[in-house]
Amino acid sequence: MTGTAHSADAGPDPVGGEDRPWFDFYGPSVPRTIGPLAERSLGQLVSDSASHHGDAIAFSNLGGTLSFREVDELATRFAAYLQHDLGLHRGDRIVIQMPNVLQYPVAFFGALRAGLIVVNANPLYTTREMAGVFKDAEPRAIVVLANFAHKVEEVLPSTSIEHVIVTQVGDLLPQPKRTLVNLVAAKVKKMVPAYSLPDAIGFRTALAKGKAERFTDPDIGPEDVALLQYTGGTTGGAKAAVLTHGNLLSNQEQFMAQIRATLGEEKQSTIIAALPLYHVFALTVNCLGFYRFGCHTVLITNPRDIKGFVKELDKSRPDGIMLVSTLAGALLDEPSFSQIDTSSMRLTVAGGMAVRTSVAERWKDTVGTDIIEGYGLTEASPVVSVNPTHIPPRVGTIGVPLPSTDVCIMDDDQNQVPVGTAGELAVRGPQVMRGYWNNEEETRRVLTSDGWLLTGDIAVIDEDGFFQIVDRKKEIIVASGFNVYPGEIEDAAMMHPLVAEAGAIPIPDERAGEVPKLFVVRRDESLTEEALKSFLKQRLTGYKRPRVVEFIDEMPKNNVGKVLRRVLREREAAAQ
Repeated sequence: MTGTAHSADAGPDPVGGEDRPWFDFYGPSVPRTIGPLAERSLGQLVSDSASHHGDAIAFSNLGGTLSFREVDELATRFAAYLQHDLGLHRGDRIVIQMPNVLQYPVAFFGALRAGLIVVNANPLYTTREMAGVFKDAEPRAIVVLANFAHKVEEVLPSTSIEHVIVTQVGDLLPQPKRTLVNLVAAKVKKMVPAYSLPDAIGFRTALAKGKAERFTDPDIGPEDVALLQYTGGTTGGAKAAVLTHGNLLSNQEQFMAQIRATLGEEKQSTIIAALPLYHVFALTVNCLGFYRFGCHTVLITNPRDIKGFVKELDKSRPDGIMLVSTLAGALLDEPSFSQIDTSSMRLTVAGGMAVRTSVAERWKDTVGTDIIEGYGLTEASPVVSVNPTHIPPRVGTIGVPLPSTDVCIMDDDQNQVPVGTAGELAVRGPQVMRGYWNNEEETRRVLTSDGWLLTGDIAVIDEDGFFQIVDRKKEIIVASGFNVYPGEIEDAAMMHPLVAEAGAIPIPDERAGEVPKLFVVRRDESLTEEALKSFLKQRLTGYKRPRVVEFIDEMPKNNVGKVLRRVLREREAAAQ
């Protein structure tokens, strides 16, 4: 590897020939390095936060609240139950499978406090996906929302799971609301399919049993594993990133360094957690970073209910929100969103996918604040870089690296490329995972001997040190020998006022080898393929223009709203 990496620790950087530290974009209130961690474990973070913030509201959901002190007490009870009643030991795996409800942080923090390793499972997993994750992680226990317990029943016989803890959506709400919410979910809305798990125990029963036990501190440190976070990885195929307490503690500290300066501490800030906590972005930022900072986090259980989401925004008057570009677009398309008062909103951070320029501009016009775009991946706990919050964001970029983070752009031989040249983004820092669970071959493929994580994302760096993601390495379209990045085509299409969503994939072509095909969800049926192609002709050079445009009713996306080009490719293959 040659050249000098661009680093938050590197001091003066020669990029652009200017003898000045590019990290000064963050301003004097953000350090270049994060320094020693204040806590040794995430369990200690919870107890320290309870000491600092006490009876202030930590989380709210469906009209119920938990203070910092209550979260600490309930997490300790749950930890004691896991240790003494279930006999779980340090390093055992426990699955948590639920959306954003008050039980999530209690179960998550309690499991970590007991020294267990948490395995997050998407509630929308199919039984096949669940079986694959459970076989790989070999968990001894699972905490599952009753709505999804029927799937646990189906896969349970083929797993290592010994203990099932079932919770209902309203379990931590006060009475009589608890009974009413659970009754409506199960009997009125029919949201809980029938299941039979005779040996399962209720979450509230577990907390009651834990209250009678004495918690035993397992003395967890920063090198202990906290999380197996399943991901498609940098080269495809589901695998689990092994994230330690130190990885997650470091990343929330890195990310929050500038957020503290933006929000200030004169009052408690209210933050919307619209992305699921089982996704590592919301987990690190909302459940850890904003929690430690003392914010009130509003958990949104179903962000797809846009009208209900807007009502919650109107009610809570948040200071900030974490989302993805597609969710921001959905809010902007909801007429009632423009009618609510968003003057309190000082911070909007987007991750998970590139922010569309059209969405960023509409958000600024409607809300009055900029969308701050960042970048991360599961293997980096996840945040790597972000646009500084005290200056106008450079739309289309992922900002500059976080404190204590090295980032560089490499060619296929892992040599650093010149400024302005596209190459693979590589990351090094305290947030980078230990490796993949039980997968040494894939670990060696993405972690170099000198500690660089090869992300699989193609990026360029400008002369100021700002990075821009061009696309995924494996999703490049090679047309007549030229690299075409699907994201560029999608961005151009999204600029058309009648395009709601766009996804580009390669299709075979006898002459060019590959050419782009564009799938589009229209805002209005009047948009034709010819009109869109004519629009793109003004914005894309010849080999980048989609040869075919297909209109579809719904764009396939993952749980955080990222377009699943893999599904589009499968759809195309099936049609041939």
